[in-house]
Amino acid sequence: MTFGEKIKSARILLNLSQTELAEKAGISERSIYTYEQMGTLPRKAVLQRLADALNVTVAYLMDDEETDKHKNIDKELFFANAKNKYGVKGAREAQEIYERATALFAGGELEEEAMDIFMQSLQEVYLESKAEARAKFAPRKRAGKKK
Repeated sequence: MTFGEKIKSARILLNLSQTELAEKAGISERSIYTYEQMGTLPRKAVLQRLADALNVTVAYLMDDEETDKHKNIDKELFFANAKNKYGVKGAREAQEIYERATALFAGGELEEEAMDIFMQSLQEVYLESKAEARAKFAPRKRAGKKK
């Protein structure tokens, strides 16, 4: 199924009109029409908003062969959470950590469930470490100004 077909199919499954999806994703109705009918691909930020509005992953939308609407949902949520809390730099760090951890298991025989548990733990540790570092090292506002 193509990108446009996936957008339309997911929209219909949610019983949304093009107008409602456009409002939910914060884009124009014309854009939705263009994506569905012309197969035009949106920019990355718009793509993420569409995926969120349709309750699917970007990986699902972008891969014509993919049928799992929630493929890599944990990974995408991790990156989005890191970006929301720590900005673009935090998201980049999270992605780098995720890729390095994934490389550790390349060609290995670790069961899928065990790898999922490891990656979930890694995500939690990363976000907790960032929060602790921010609390410890971020500049604090002064309680009162000295005259």
